[in-house]
Parts: sequence; structure tokens; C-alpha cells
Amino acid sequence: MSNSQAESIVAVDDVTKIYRQGRVEVYALRGLSLRVGAGELTALYGPSGSGKTTLLNLIGALDRPTSGRVSIEGRDLGGMSRGALSHLRRDRIGFVFQAYNLIPVLTAYENAETVMVLQGADAPTRRKRIAALFAEMGLEGLEDRRPDELSGGQQQRVAIARAIAANPAVVLADEPTANVDSETADRLLAIMEELNRRHGVTFLFSTHDPRVLERARRLVRIVDGRVENDERR
Repeated sequence: MSNSQAESIVAVDDVTKIYRQGRVEVYALRGLSLRVGAGELTALYGPSGSGKTTLLNLIGALDRPTSGRVSIEGRDLGGMSRGALSHLRRDRIGFVFQAYNLIPVLTAYENAETVMVLQGADAPTRRKRIAALFAEMGLEGLEDRRPDELSGGQQQRVAIARAIAANPAVVLADEPTANVDSETADRLLAIMEELNRRHGVTFLFSTHDPRVLERARRLVRIVDGRVENDERR
């Protein structure tokens, strides 16, 4: 393991991803490399079909590259079993999706504690952690509501609480503001920015939203499966 890999939460090295549609090969990523360090607030952006979501899926261990290497905290995902990858996703990677992906039959509280339950955290530890997150994110009083009793913005806040409850190494957010109105999007982004600033939560966004790009401290433009520009500010 190189020093640069050890210092990076996420390391993507010369990754290519090819999807086969019959006899046709479609290149989603072409030799892409990227490093994401602890505490970064990074936005991936670019045209539709440029490879942003594919890249997040590879980093999130939801898919495997055709070639190249993806590592989380220095651990090469390509050399891990399905069981080990499942544990890595549970323990070290948080996910926020544009469709929220909350479990309909569970309450807001139960959805938020899902990962901690899977990790075996005891009930008092879960209650303390979720209570603190709900207070910070303006969800107090909504603990017993099910997803269909929550607004889109409230559902997304529950999804964010679930993603960070177990203190993952990195939170992957795929178009997190796509299904909410402008006011709600601004509030969600302010919450994530504050979580990053106060608690050092590492966020990696995929987005088309200019509001996300305004708040991110690093912008990575992806075009045709390659990094075209990488700007820190």
C-alpha cells in the first residue's frame, strides 16, 4: 500500500468500466483515477451519461470495475469476498439516494437506526445517537412517523441520518436534491455542510444541481468517463 493510498479514504486507480449490450461494448469509465481525503466535501459533476453514478457505485462496492483498482481506507475492494464487501458497506460507507430508499413499514426512528442495529449496537447507544442527529437535523417529534407520513425533505433528512448514524468513513450521495423543492434542497445542503464542518463527515456527491456545486469545496468534472477538471477552493 502506498502512502497516498493510506492517506486517502477513497482511492480510484486507472479504473475502466465496460458494460456489454449484446455485442456492443459501452465504456462508462475510461482509465479514471481519483483520491478523496478525510473531511472533504466533493461534488462530481458533468453531462448525463458521463460516468458519475457508475463511479459512485464502484466506490460504494455495489459494482466492480472491468479493470483498475478501487480502495476504501487502503482496502482493495477487488480482493474482497461478497461477505467482506457487505460488511464494508455496512460499517464504512453511508449512502444517500435521490429516491430516499426508506423502508415503508418502519418509523423514521427505526429507519435511521437500521445500520446501527445491523452492527449490533445496543438500544441505549442507538437512542442517544439518533436523538442527537434528529435534534441537529430538525426531525424531533417525527420519530414515530412512517415514510408516507413525511414530506420529501423530511424523508431525505431521515436518509441522511441513517447514512451517518454509524460514523462511516465516507457518505456517497447520488443526486440528493433531485426530488425536493429549492427551499428544501437548500436546507438539506446546509445540514450536510454543517455535518461536514462540525463533525468532519466526508461527503462525495454526484450532482447536476448548481446549489450543490456552490457549497462543495472540491469540484470534479467528469466527461466521457474521465476526469476533465479537478478544482479545490
